[in-house]
Amino acid sequence: QESLPYAAWCQLAVARCAQSLGHPAGEAAALAEAARLWLRHERELRLRQGPGLGLSEYLPAAHGCVAFAARLHVDLGQPALAAGLWLELGNELRSAGEPSQAVPAFLRAADLLAAGHLPLEALHGLRDVASCLLLSRDYDGALAMFTQAQQLAQGGGGPSTNAPASSSSSSSSSSCGGAPSLPGAFLDHVLHCEVTRLLLLLLLQPPPSKLLPEHAQILEKYSWEALDASSGYVPPELFLLLQSAVMACQEKDLESLKVLQKELWPLLTAEQNNLLHLVVQEMITPSGQGF
Repeated sequence: QESLPYAAWCQLAVARCAQSLGHPAGEAAALAEAARLWLRHERELRLRQGPGLGLSEYLPAAHGCVAFAARLHVDLGQPALAAGLWLELGNELRSAGEPSQAVPAFLRAADLLAAGHLPLEALHGLRDVASCLLLSRDYDGALAMFTQAQQLAQGGGGPSTNAPASSSSSSSSSSCGGAPSLPGAFLDHVLHCEVTRLLLLLLLQPPPSKLLPEHAQILEKYSWEALDASSGYVPPELFLLLQSAVMACQEKDLESLKVLQKELWPLLTAEQNNLLHLVVQEMITPSGQGF
């Protein structure tokens, strides 16, 4: 307890002993404990020295232990346990102010959870990836990830998390109609992803030549020209306000957008409100880059 790095080295010695005895479960457990000790030491260093510390040598050591332990769990037919280790590492990297480095860990976790037939958990993993991309200001990457997550949710967890966005155009088109017959938890994910995708499209403002079909369908759904569009699973108030926001952006009506921002504020998540704020700022001071 007085020296966490030494305790981690002791766990590595335990892992080597378990390996020599042909006990992969014990080896994986010891490697996971070593990783947690290094991560805990990293947290304590940040608390003492401040968030500007950056990454030390302990996080790469923890990453190596997680990768090895996760591989052992996969070999033992335990993908959920392997995913849990990657999630721990991803959360630690995100807390350390390194969201871009957390992306591969969350992606690996999502893949393992999907392989373990845990679609809701896989969706949470994909949304963690998208959130890290937003923190890294990779808005194009976040848009692609939210699109992938929505397609997975619309399929009830059926399609693979690795399926390209263009391969599920039928799923995307269903998002523009009535509410699909999905359990409530999946519908919550569909709604969150769709609203976030719309805000990202308003921020990025891709030219028509670069607008993918599944993104064009979202914009069409919320355009005032689509008078017969059904709100479906989107709450009617939110649907109408988002339609108005799309029209305000198309008309470059800054004052209307500011009014809509206040009305949308209680209906959106903190992440979505931040995106809407960026949309407003982009209209005030256009950068030509969408942010």
